[in-house]
Amino acid sequence: QLQLVESGGGLVQPGGSLRLSCAASGFTLDYYNIGWFRQAPGKEREGVSCISSSGGRTNYADSVKGRFTISRDNAKNTVYLQMNSLKPEDTAVYYCAASTYSDYDDAGWCYRYLEVWGQGTLVTVSS
Repeated sequence: QLQLVESGGGLVQPGGSLRLSCAASGFTLDYYNIGWFRQAPGKEREGVSCISSSGGRTNYADSVKGRFTISRDNAKNTVYLQMNSLKPEDTAVYYCAASTYSDYDDAGWCYRYLEVWGQGTLVTVSS
């Protein structure tokens, strides 16, 4: 069974940091792009960041550029999202998803054909 499991969420004060992990089981992440998404209460799900299967391409939403960093360790079958300078508006359930889509000339490559989703981890930014 193909599964992604997110971890690392929690309660943090504004300005603080968290590192989210997205671990795969039942398959290897080597051939998958991984995207991080979030959904705040009452809002639609939005893309946050993604990384290509090789790690050579990354993409960030404007709202998190300069604050979040995506990385991957294929040896550990895990993708990370380092979140710094957190703001209350970053509060959401964060999900990771995997795709084998490989047309990187497509500007929307991050969000195409997402095949496997995790169950989410809650990030709350509050004082």
